[in-house]
Amino acid sequence: MKNAAADLCGRAMGATVRFLLALCFCMVMGTAGPALATEITQLRVERGDDGVHLSALVRFDLPAVVEDALLKGIPMFFVVEADIYRDRWYWTNPRVVSAARTIRLAYQPLTRRWRVNIASGLITSSAGLRATLNQNYETLPEAISAIQRVARWKIADAAEVDPDAAHKLDFNFRLDLTQLPRPFQIGVAGQKDWNISAQVRERLKLEPAAPVAASAEGVK
Repeated sequence: MKNAAADLCGRAMGATVRFLLALCFCMVMGTAGPALATEITQLRVERGDDGVHLSALVRFDLPAVVEDALLKGIPMFFVVEADIYRDRWYWTNPRVVSAARTIRLAYQPLTRRWRVNIASGLITSSAGLRATLNQNYETLPEAISAIQRVARWKIADAAEVDPDAAHKLDFNFRLDLTQLPRPFQIGVAGQKDWNISAQVRERLKLEPAAPVAASAEGVK
């Protein structure tokens, strides 16, 4: 009897332990954070006679809520920023270069086409957008692909970056929620679906510019 009782007790304890382990596993999996939605890849900085150019690929999936807002006629503004700092071990790193561009994505219901406008600098309002590149696309994936590619963006003149000094690069890409209509800004505050942003901070590696064909992206 004692052996049977001990065996029964052991089985019960084993089942309880397995249940608790399974419960802990479920809790860990349930509280694990989501994978990074936005990623910067293929980052390359080239130095040529005409200046310093940056190329990169920004990977992200457009959330359904953002696409729905676009279809309702609300344009989206993406901001791309690049800062170069002189790397000094003995004092604060001074910023020697700061470049930015604003990309506006909008849906045109009459033509059922997507329009991408790219302008130099940070735009504080839609009225202040003076695009230097305008392009229409038949589909949303085509428009998003154009936004994700940063091709030979001139971020500095050659004389602004000393080739013999050490530098660091800050590269940022984000969806600018401050450009949304005020009611939307209040509604999307803190919502992860609206968080499209990524940042890369690394030591600047200037590479010699490779010969390229003329590009349609003429935005500084």
